[in-house]
Amino acid sequence: MARPRKQDQLAVLAHLACDERVVHVDSVREARATLPPVPALAALGELFAALGDPTRLRIVAALAQRELCVCDLAAAVGHSESAVSHHLRLLRSLGLVRARRDGRLAYYALDDSHVAALYGQALDHINHRTEEVES
Repeated sequence: MARPRKQDQLAVLAHLACDERVVHVDSVREARATLPPVPALAALGELFAALGDPTRLRIVAALAQRELCVCDLAAAVGHSESAVSHHLRLLRSLGLVRARRDGRLAYYALDDSHVAALYGQALDHINHRTEEVES
């Protein structure tokens, strides 16, 4: 399927543009007042960038079900233990997963219910959007 031309894409969006170029100062002030501080936005960007990788999302999905060791995670997501360990290191540094030692084995789990909720809501959103397209 050919990619639509830029002018065709802009024509579809034309009805969404403002008819008048007016800045609503009160609305802008209110929007700015609710923006998180820059460090929080930077951390959010890192979090979403980390979750933008399909392998890391598969790891999060597996850990949303249960605690797993690296060997089991590697088998579940279909990657080497080394690759999974590399991804886990990043997920741990961002506070998305945590490790628990049991003898020589390390078991990984989602850090808290916020991470599970974030993953679950994103998945619900995708499933909802898919249902809308299909119907």
